Amino acid sequence: MIKIGLTGGIGSGKSTVAKMFAKLGVPVYIADTEAKKLLRESPKIKEQIIAAFGKRAYDNGLNKAYLARLVFNNKTKLQQINKIVHPAVKADYTAWLAAQDYPYSIQENALIYETNSQDNYDYIISVTAPLDIRIKRVIKRDNIKKPEVLARIKNQISQEKKDKEAHFTIENTNLKNTQTAVEQLHKKLLALFKSQ
Repeated sequence: MIKIGLTGGIGSGKSTVAKMFAKLGVPVYIADTEAKKLLRESPKIKEQIIAAFGKRAYDNGLNKAYLARLVFNNKTKLQQINKIVHPAVKADYTAWLAAQDYPYSIQENALIYETNSQDNYDYIISVTAPLDIRIKRVIKRDNIKKPEVLARIKNQISQEKKDKEAHFTIENTNLKNTQTAVEQLHKKLLALFKSQ
């Protein structure tokens, strides 16, 4: 099975593209969704997060707003939470991958380059969109202000570097064009699998 990493900057539309691939029958693992699930459900992770960030981190359940304010403005705290969550997500992904039966699978992961995990994939797709569109999407989606969006963007490797490092790039500014690009790339990936 070919392992594909799907990445892109915040607000680029990774989830939209991942859903398009899933509708084509491709197994898709959403790292962010699974990380949040593990944060909510894993007693071991909960214990480590409380030890690192205090009891407010789990105030009547996972306190996402509190953790976001802490980690997106402090690189040390961001690295700290990543050291707790990323190994658990990696183990979960490995187990998920073993159960898949398709020519290729996709892991949507915003932090492929930030976590230096690009070697875990056979190919990487970068989803891209202009910065102003990305900012508007995140403000609308997360109901946060522009400075918070910019702080999150600052914690990611630049979109330009992601695009340059990736094997494939999908521009996500128009859903119709994005769908066409996904379908074309899907055919190309199936052909790559057949040629192996």
